[in-house]
Amino acid sequence: MQDVAQRAGVSVKTVSNVVNGYPHIRDSTRRRVEEAIDHLGYRMNTSARDLRTRRTGMITLNVPELSLPYFAELADSVIRAADERGWSVLIEQTGAERERELEVLTGNRRHRGDGVIFSPLALGPDDLDHFDVDFPLVVLGERVFGARADHVTMNNVEGARAATAHLIASGRRRIAVVGAHAGEVIGSAALRLAGYERALADAGIPFDPALVGEAGLWHRSTGAETMGRLLDSGTTIDAVFALNDAMALGALHALHERRIDIPGDIALIGFDDVDDVRYSVPTISSVDPGRDEIARTAVGLLVERITGSVAPFRRTVPDARIVGRESTGDAQGDGETTVAVRPGRVEDIAVSPLTVA
Repeated sequence: MQDVAQRAGVSVKTVSNVVNGYPHIRDSTRRRVEEAIDHLGYRMNTSARDLRTRRTGMITLNVPELSLPYFAELADSVIRAADERGWSVLIEQTGAERERELEVLTGNRRHRGDGVIFSPLALGPDDLDHFDVDFPLVVLGERVFGARADHVTMNNVEGARAATAHLIASGRRRIAVVGAHAGEVIGSAALRLAGYERALADAGIPFDPALVGEAGLWHRSTGAETMGRLLDSGTTIDAVFALNDAMALGALHALHERRIDIPGDIALIGFDDVDDVRYSVPTISSVDPGRDEIARTAVGLLVERITGSVAPFRRTVPDARIVGRESTGDAQGDGETTVAVRPGRVEDIAVSPLTVA
């Protein structure tokens, strides 16, 4: 490390900060250190570092289930973002079960790494006290707001509003929703349904509850089942907004089974922009919520906490965009069109004393 410092013209402490992923370093300084590391072939003695710092060099990512494409791709993004900073990632599934999610915050599992990135699904606003923990924590998603932790969420309302408006702009008026959760007030389903309703109101289209299809967990199977029920109900439909891409793929299957032309008879758009929708037939339009940015931001915030940051807790909302493909008539073959989604309002995310970035 002293050799690296001498070659880069910096202190040994600066070299240490670079190799340990400390964020507050000038880009020019970081580049000099990295060039010196590459030239000298330096490799950090991680065992010695861990003994000295009492850290494992590992962070934990807790998600509901990796069988859902969004969480599988999020995990991949988190691993890559952590690797860039010299950290390893342990991934655990909670199965969206309340007791297992509580164990993330209170059980022995939390000691397996230096900090936790946590996407809860079973816990909600009434569980806020459980998030007052004594270890570095970054919360993802829309189930819990106001926790004493950094929080990275999505532009759900405006993303859904833009997706619905995209369908309306192509002349669609009878737009069905696949994936609503009855009675939900806080959560992705409630926020995305609110965005859908706002887009209808903007266009002067009356809201029709017969077009709202409820589903449980957001899987391909529930998307197909919900789409089938909507079609069998006899309700006139000329477009579908699936609240995630897994259900969009399921809805596509149900439409194909009934030999319905897409997008000629019914247009289709999803949410999450997972890799699978680029290879369906037709390719499916979707809302890209900024998954890679979510991962980079979450890892960055967590590393700051692990390395001793005392900054106020922050909530960040990455930029989103509409990716138009064949299912909405926006592209042919491998083509895509993209439209930026306007930034969300603070009240659409939730009001709390956190700083919104």
